[in-house]
Amino acid sequence: MKQLAVWLAAAAQRTPQATALRMAGESLSYAALAELVVAQGRSLPDVAGPLAQSSTSSRQLALAAYAAAWRGRPFFPLNPGLLPARRAALLAQCGALDVDQGALDDPPGSVEPPQSRRGRASHIEHSPVDLLIATSGSSGEPKCVMLSSANLAAAVAASQHCLPLRQDDVWLDCLPLYHVGGMMILHRCAAAGATVLLHQGFDVERVWTDIRTAQVSHVSLTPPMLARLLDIAHGAAPPSALQYVLVGGAAVAPELARRARECGWPLCRSYGMSETAALFAAACDVGQGVMPLPGFEVRSVGTEGEPDVIAVRGAALMLGYANPTLAPGDGLQDGWFITSDLGYRDDAGRLHVTGRRDDMLVSGGANVHPAEIEALLLTFPGVRDAAVTALSDPIWGDRLVALLVGEVDMAELDAWSRARLAGATHPRLWRRVAELPRNTLGKLQRKELRTMVEELFKHDA
Repeated sequence: MKQLAVWLAAAAQRTPQATALRMAGESLSYAALAELVVAQGRSLPDVAGPLAQSSTSSRQLALAAYAAAWRGRPFFPLNPGLLPARRAALLAQCGALDVDQGALDDPPGSVEPPQSRRGRASHIEHSPVDLLIATSGSSGEPKCVMLSSANLAAAVAASQHCLPLRQDDVWLDCLPLYHVGGMMILHRCAAAGATVLLHQGFDVERVWTDIRTAQVSHVSLTPPMLARLLDIAHGAAPPSALQYVLVGGAAVAPELARRARECGWPLCRSYGMSETAALFAAACDVGQGVMPLPGFEVRSVGTEGEPDVIAVRGAALMLGYANPTLAPGDGLQDGWFITSDLGYRDDAGRLHVTGRRDDMLVSGGANVHPAEIEALLLTFPGVRDAAVTALSDPIWGDRLVALLVGEVDMAELDAWSRARLAGATHPRLWRRVAELPRNTLGKLQRKELRTMVEELFKHDA
């Protein structure tokens, strides 16, 4: 059995009647869930190697994760919205069997032929890999991350340090289960014997209703989700049962954090990624920056003339990026993972993330980090969302463009920002839009953003 099933079996023996999983119209005790998982696990294809599955049903994907773990197979939850070519590429990275297609009906190019898969069985039958998770691919093609039982146990322990979870707690999971943030909630709750309140995606009204009525103690959100919840709550504080609102997936704008805390929401800002099995730094106070969690080492690394990037290592750090034999190591440098995120540690040891190396623009010879400008623009009254990108310019190199969502006087904003931004970092063009291109977790899709700007300004001189 893999770690998720070990935790499930232990909880089923320890507190068999405790509620493990609640969904729309259904509630399963740990004993009932374990029985269901055993039955489903027996129906899985009898092959070596990872099992991949996608589903628009959160219930189905959750049960598949438990069942694969019981069967002792690495599990790879897939985004059902993936284009066929991208899905095939991800499956090929790790040699997974696409359970959605059936053991004898693999999509062309997605995995090896059955005889090849049997040939490599001896290499992966006892693989330490438990979970395969695709990165968001926000700055390039997504990669498949390999996480072991030890990685998952360390990640759960780190989370427990800053977000204590007890057997009678309820964690509302409205994140996609093909994302590490959503999937790790299943692992944390199984380890603690707590309840997962599983939603079918993010429905702001239903989330707010359950927070008020379902004794929710923990909830995981992205910044856009939090903003929508605050809007629908109309300034109301959540019930005292809610102890932790974990926000991640993107930076939390200072104005959004201030607004949430003033309304009594117990905010915990986090920083993490698929490669670290979710969060590895967090802060539940009102300060800036986040503190690395126990079990992680974090440092800034760089070369002369280049901004520092964040590097991390620890017991929860991935085995590496996937390959068909599931051999560890790819993507690591002497045990460290060098992220694409720019940042630094302050004198108090807090980690400050200032942007992404991939996103950096060069305007008038100066390095410009869009995230820093976006954070400033979000503090201006009326700005609900902001993004900064650029158009190619023969003089400036990158001519900065700011796109805004909200009712804002653009002339006032231009004057206000001019007083706060150096010349090279001040946007040259402004445009109000209905919405910005973000994925399901609220991350800006910067390639789409650039295309959007080129289309908006294609007729401008």
